[in-house]
Amino acid sequence: MCGIIGAATKEPLADKLIQGLFRQEYRGYDSSGLAVFSEDSNQIDLIKKAGKVSELKAALQDYPLSGDTGIAHTRWATHGLPEEKNAHPHHSNQEVYAVHNGIIENYKEIKTTLLALGYKFTSETDSEVIGHLIHAKLQQGNLDLISAVQEAIKDLKGAFALGVIHKDEPQVVVSARKGSPLVLGKSNDANYIASDQLALSDFVEEYIFLEEGDTSRITPNDIRIWNEEGTEVNRPVVVAKSTEGLVDKGDYRHFMQKEIQEQPVKISELMMGHLTKEGVSANIFGPTAPEVFSKVNHVQIVACGTSYHAGLVAKYWMEGIAGISCSVDVASEFRYRNVVVKEGTLFVTLSQSGETADTLACLRDLGDSGYISSLAICNVPTSSLVRESDLVFLTRAGPEIGVASTKAFTTQLLSLLMLTLVLGREHGLSQAAENSINNSLRDLPRLLEEVMALEPEIIKMAEDFDDKEHALFLGRGIHYPIAMEGALKLKEISYIHAEAYPAGELKHGPLALVDESMPVVAVAPNDDLLEKLHSNLEEVKARGGKLYVFGHTDAYHQGFAEKFIELPEVPELIAPLIYTIPLQMLSYHVAILKGTDIDQPRNLAKSVTVE
Repeated sequence: MCGIIGAATKEPLADKLIQGLFRQEYRGYDSSGLAVFSEDSNQIDLIKKAGKVSELKAALQDYPLSGDTGIAHTRWATHGLPEEKNAHPHHSNQEVYAVHNGIIENYKEIKTTLLALGYKFTSETDSEVIGHLIHAKLQQGNLDLISAVQEAIKDLKGAFALGVIHKDEPQVVVSARKGSPLVLGKSNDANYIASDQLALSDFVEEYIFLEEGDTSRITPNDIRIWNEEGTEVNRPVVVAKSTEGLVDKGDYRHFMQKEIQEQPVKISELMMGHLTKEGVSANIFGPTAPEVFSKVNHVQIVACGTSYHAGLVAKYWMEGIAGISCSVDVASEFRYRNVVVKEGTLFVTLSQSGETADTLACLRDLGDSGYISSLAICNVPTSSLVRESDLVFLTRAGPEIGVASTKAFTTQLLSLLMLTLVLGREHGLSQAAENSINNSLRDLPRLLEEVMALEPEIIKMAEDFDDKEHALFLGRGIHYPIAMEGALKLKEISYIHAEAYPAGELKHGPLALVDESMPVVAVAPNDDLLEKLHSNLEEVKARGGKLYVFGHTDAYHQGFAEKFIELPEVPELIAPLIYTIPLQMLSYHVAILKGTDIDQPRNLAKSVTVE
């Protein structure tokens, strides 16, 4: 969600703070701001702007700042409108300045207390209480900034990552982490904080990932960290090369376009080393995976958004190939209900960022609930989800900057299919069947490239959606979740209201929506359910609905669909990966025609770190 960057350096840093904010634009935001120690006076200069980081950068050109220590922030509105007064940093008496990612659940109670103490509030946010609370702690005792922050966070309920500076402690930045990620960056004569490693990739190669409950104090030459109990600790230093080349659009118009086109290569890279002549080894999921997998009788998948759709596809694979029962739940629902855990259940979390708040909370709430182990399937090796799970599988999609997930989804699907093969081996999957699936996987990059070549036809199809406000997506069996993902992509980036249904459910309500102005998109591979699907599409046709079909020519007489795009004939098990691509391209080209902000759609964030 929100993006944080802060630094204690020995040279002017405003440009670096802006650069770090630009690196975090993909997270989603509506305003930005920075606070920097003034080089000429004992004060802190503050600039805030509604809108894009480019607005903040332009303001700096009119009012340049030369200080060497400061904090900056991109805000995704939760409490209060996306206005300048609600942008971060917030300050208390122009002494304490703070940036915050997360939600303070008890801010109303704290605000009431602070108002009684004489503090004045100028924003509608929950975050403004933080600076005032820290200031109050400083007034109550002989504390330095780190001690005041450690005392203040004891009063906060909710999730937060904080960056704090104080006018009386130049070249000091204090941070705290509970429920939202924070990383420290080390370099010569400068140290940094950020909510995302990517924000620091242009400046450092050494990172320290704060653990839950940690606080830190950085200066240009020093990093100190305390755990939740207040004991000073050392955390591991992780060395990572710059990702500069990986987060550049190159010749592409948008990151989403680039990430769609990268999928054949990313799928190929993921299989490399994991899919050998002997097949898929259980060891790729962790050294203890073979022992754990031998005990698995049930799989519980928990995820959000696009990752949830990947989990729904996996349910068909788990039960159809491996013969293992599988449950799939939305994380924000799962964490608040009583769950009956079957004996021998493997708990699987899916997340692109590994910081998805609800998914992470589900993992942390497991306790002694009876799961035999936890497995994270994730794209970010340094994420909280990865660090806190028993077993890990990395999808190796590389940085995904577009908010609408593309390559992260297909690499999750491949990861889940490989997990299915390994578990299936423990439950009677024959060697012949496994070999057949492995051969299909080896052909996957070539088939994906074939689908990429259909883009000119998809562009023509997209033209029919330019003036539409609603769309219906249909699929059956394993392709119902693919239809769900297609609908999600269209609504995310084109702002067309799109819904997906199992085609067999048309008569149970959705058919009432169908008329000549409602485009109906069908995912129609040549599988065992094609005849049933065709009957459902006839129902749409009979009501004057306009059909847009991705499938196999043999199933349709000429003129049946408004637009038909033929996809290559593919093995049934890998068809979900193939049929995903044209739906991504359709949504992308519709959004181009609509003129929307494709990489940063309104109201959405890439890494959802609050409930």
